[in-house]
Amino acid sequence: MKINGKHYTAIWQKPDNNQIIQIIDQTKLPFSFEIKNLTSVNDIYIAIKEMEVRGAPLIGITAAFGIYIACIEASRSDNFDEHLQSSADKLLNSRPTAVNLFHAIDSMLTEIEKENDISKKINAALNTAQKYFNSEIENFKLIGKAGLPLIENISSKKKGKTVNILTHCNAGWIACGDYGTATSPIYHAFDKGINIHVWVSETRPRNQGSRLTAWELGMHGIPYTIIADNTGGHLMQNDLVDIVIVGSDRTAKNGDVANKIGTYMKALAAMDNNIPFYVALPKSTIDTNLENGNGIEIEQRNADEIKYIEGKLNGKIEKILLTPKNANAANYAFDITPAKLITGLITESGICEANEINIKKLFD
Repeated sequence: MKINGKHYTAIWQKPDNNQIIQIIDQTKLPFSFEIKNLTSVNDIYIAIKEMEVRGAPLIGITAAFGIYIACIEASRSDNFDEHLQSSADKLLNSRPTAVNLFHAIDSMLTEIEKENDISKKINAALNTAQKYFNSEIENFKLIGKAGLPLIENISSKKKGKTVNILTHCNAGWIACGDYGTATSPIYHAFDKGINIHVWVSETRPRNQGSRLTAWELGMHGIPYTIIADNTGGHLMQNDLVDIVIVGSDRTAKNGDVANKIGTYMKALAAMDNNIPFYVALPKSTIDTNLENGNGIEIEQRNADEIKYIEGKLNGKIEKILLTPKNANAANYAFDITPAKLITGLITESGICEANEINIKKLFD
């Protein structure tokens, strides 16, 4: 996608030094566009842990490049395999919910283990990380093509009037590398000339919707309106939402979806108002070893994310206390949306119903 007319992905290798991984620091957006260099496994770990990169797909891609960096570091150690495994374990503990993290690291280690020579292991890591990245980008593009007819059909029924799409959190290109998951059909529809408008749920406590989704939609010229998280139900009751499209951090093989906290409430409102509720995701986000959503670990983050809000004040990014200083706060990062509330899953292999039989067909 483009920023001020220039194409960017959310992560890339520095052109003159492929041992340096560069990212757009998402903690600075939308107030400041800053590119950060990641040169060590610890840098990669911090970037994922502190949400400088975020979104399940981008976490997986970042981790893949992190294993490549780990191989370089391991080549300077006394025990390559031991150092590599230690680095992999560290990255695996950076965020617990996004299954892409585990898939990416497992696939990286599998390819590296096929080689005996250290230099070949490093090359295998680099090639595998690049292939993983390119493959995921193509998948996000295909997700958009698969989801486009949903928006086209609504536009046709409304005789070209505005299609109102509700999304939650940020499942955009900045969370994926390019195109996005939930936003990919939106970008494809807009670029095709369909009249669309996006309701952007702010997504407390870190405001990924109002900070990131709004920023990237604005950069692309797509009309949007930011709403408080609890406004979605009201909009649906008043026929102001035609379709809901969200992303996923992990999806169980029965179709249960773990996504940013607040997704479940949107799904309930959509079901009550007979509005289609779709989840857009690459197949790498589906955990085929997980029976249902009960087995998904829900990350609990620092309570200060609830108690403080971050914004720009007098030209500086500041944190402001919102609550009594000693207040207790619970910060659950995700919730589980049961498969029964989901109209369908939009994947690179097409759209399917959210159940084990149809999910299995995606992989067959």
